[in-house]
Amino acid sequence: MSVRDTNIDAKLLKSARKEFMEKGFLNAELKNICKNAGVTTGAVYKRYRGKEELFCALVKETANILDSFIDTRTGLELKSYSDEEIRSVWTMNEKYVIEMFKMLWKVRDDFVLLLEKSAGTSYNNYSHEFAFRMTKAYVNYYQEAKRRGIAHADIDETQMHVLCTSFWTAVYEPFVHKMSWKKIEEHCKVMCRFFDWAKAIGME
Repeated sequence: MSVRDTNIDAKLLKSARKEFMEKGFLNAELKNICKNAGVTTGAVYKRYRGKEELFCALVKETANILDSFIDTRTGLELKSYSDEEIRSVWTMNEKYVIEMFKMLWKVRDDFVLLLEKSAGTSYNNYSHEFAFRMTKAYVNYYQEAKRRGIAHADIDETQMHVLCTSFWTAVYEPFVHKMSWKKIEEHCKVMCRFFDWAKAIGME
């Protein structure tokens, strides 16, 4: 009985990641991926149905991490939160922001693939969808703050979506531009000064 050479998977994924990162999904060529991995196209098709399934295999873990990140912030019963907890949501905490960047740093290459190189795949519009889903969470927090008289500014859902998109662009652009970890730590401090959410929602 033949034994599957699992070493092929690691070489194949490494080669695919490089090809997709350099050319994006649409311009990446399967023959180049195979050549650089030292495998045949037959070996690829034994594992994946095609180029898109190979791409999805690379970004699936990162997509799951981001989905989990969103899930923990949506659908919450905010009425049980104290006023202090609601206020803390809108306070830019450097420690919290750096922890979020640490999470993304661990999957930085596939994070960039997912958000910047996925045109032509099922993840084509992921960055917009991510911002849209996060907007729902922000709107819920804002409405609760507004209901309690904590937030005094009038912000509709479209405006909140624009603000969320701006914020999350500031999160992933450092990875697109290959910032060092030291630079990202500095960037976190700037973000915490620039995105004054408390002032944006009129929180006293």
